[in-house]
Amino acid sequence: MTAQDFTIAAGDDRITVRYEPANTASGAPLFVLAHGAGGHMSDRGMNALAALLRDCGLDVARFDFPYRARGSRRPDPMPRLAECIAAVATQVAAEVGATRLVIGGRSMGGRASSMLAADGFACDRLLVLAYPLHPAGEPAKLRDAHLPRIAVPVLCFNGTRDLLCRRDLMDAVVARLGGDFRMHWLEGADHSFHVTRSSGRTDAHVLDEIGTATRAWLAD
Repeated sequence: MTAQDFTIAAGDDRITVRYEPANTASGAPLFVLAHGAGGHMSDRGMNALAALLRDCGLDVARFDFPYRARGSRRPDPMPRLAECIAAVATQVAAEVGATRLVIGGRSMGGRASSMLAADGFACDRLLVLAYPLHPAGEPAKLRDAHLPRIAVPVLCFNGTRDLLCRRDLMDAVVARLGGDFRMHWLEGADHSFHVTRSSGRTDAHVLDEIGTATRAWLAD
């Protein structure tokens, strides 16, 4: 199947979805990749992740949440975000005949996907990039209450310099979640997966590390 756009209904909104097949044999799992609060489906980070994950053997479907499509910078409420992810996942999977489904995304999109999975939405795996465990500068406001209810395998990437995910706090959360929640720390990376020149690494090195870990996780 070739790349194509779909328009689907999500409540009162119409959402345009860009579907791009994996750069491998047909029959790959479908990954619904949701963007972060300040981003959109075609921002630089999302383009890079989509290309990388297609190389990892995932069909990728991405879209703009309704608030972003309206030109607003104020995100929709979290239940509405989760509803949109569910609509995209269900309808695109039916369109392309996907038999395996992975949901997830960057930051806010990953958080909304995790809440959807915690509520029992039918998916096979959850892939989260830059999980926002707490607001910047407010580590006491943890967003972890729903995580123990997730019943599918999870792979979560965060940078060690992420101001929205203090490592000691996330490690304490993950210790309570069991072996199906796999945490991967990206040394020196911030919330956008950027690294400083002094680290001796580049952003490309970070993407390569994400790709290697994702391939291993999918093969497990």
